[in-house]
Amino acid sequence: MTQKNKNISPKHGKIVIYTTDNKEARLDVKLEQDTVWLSQKQLAEHFKTERSVITKHVNNVFKNRELEENSVCAIFAHTAADGKIYKTKYYNLDVIISVGYRVNSSRATQFRIWATKVLKEHIVKGFSL
Repeated sequence: MTQKNKNISPKHGKIVIYTTDNKEARLDVKLEQDTVWLSQKQLAEHFKTERSVITKHVNNVFKNRELEENSVCAIFAHTAADGKIYKTKYYNLDVIISVGYRVNSSRATQFRIWATKVLKEHIVKGFSL
């Protein structure tokens, strides 16, 4: 899974838009506090699965004490299409990776292949491109 990215700077944080070469996957991520943040809705869209599946896997990550919820979650306010401001829970890269290795979908498989390749490259070369 190769990706192109584009940065957009809103008032707070930065949004990076990732698009695969075949334009099949597009992901707008929030960069804040030196990590990537996605909502459950974004995770479900990215991994091409139902939000209930994401909820189950996120809950298991915390239930199994793989990650501490208060260390990997944040509440961000956003303005919806109706003009109202809503608060939404977002999950950092640690949760995204943990969930990506649990979800059973073709997109999640692509993610695992890509993540493993990047990790292997980093271990072998000492850096990633």
